[in-house]
Amino acid sequence: MSLPEVEHPAPQRNAPLRMVVLISGSGSNLQALIDAQTKGLINTHIVAVISNRPDVKGLQRADHASIENHCLNHRDFEDRQSFDQALHQKIQHYQPDLVVLAGFMRILTAEFTRQYVGKMINIHPSLLPKYQGLNTHQRAIDDGQSQHGCSIHFVTEELDGGPVIAQAQVPVLKEDDAQALAQRVQQQEHWLFPQCVKWFGERRIALKTGKIYLDEEILPKSGKQFSGMTSLS
Repeated sequence: MSLPEVEHPAPQRNAPLRMVVLISGSGSNLQALIDAQTKGLINTHIVAVISNRPDVKGLQRADHASIENHCLNHRDFEDRQSFDQALHQKIQHYQPDLVVLAGFMRILTAEFTRQYVGKMINIHPSLLPKYQGLNTHQRAIDDGQSQHGCSIHFVTEELDGGPVIAQAQVPVLKEDDAQALAQRVQQQEHWLFPQCVKWFGERRIALKTGKIYLDEEILPKSGKQFSGMTSLS
């Protein structure tokens, strides 16, 4: 079944950015977005949280923040296409300006992602294009990397391959195991994700012909680079 074509009008400059957040687990990055919104650091309205897994902590976080939330269990669908169709319909009910993948662990079909070009972003725990997929922290340690980090990118048909908006780097220490490195990277995720959402809501960032513009200047393929930052700017 084909997905209907969707138009994405630009958000009004002074209106809160309407966001739907997709999760699969604990929702620590969701919480970072909720906290930034509550403190007025980002002009957003998280209109819904959708999880593909039941009974995850992220849904509890949404409940606690009085955000509408839903479980759309992928196991209830016979194939990936039917799940994506249902997800698309659920998202469109809320008419978001931006769809945010915050630890959403489902591979989305190309047909689905084409409906949200320039309107869907994902966070990934590596310095893309290195370490697409899973187990990124252990892979970085095993390869003897001196730097690791996280990336925020627009979602395209290519898994973890969309244009990169920004990256935050952390050092890989000799004594690191995957858990210690993951914690250090996550600290960066929790400010970088709201930062990119802030840019989007202020209409400072845009995806045009496969290139990312920040304040009307083309970003390099690796996106805006940060090291040692801990808060929004």
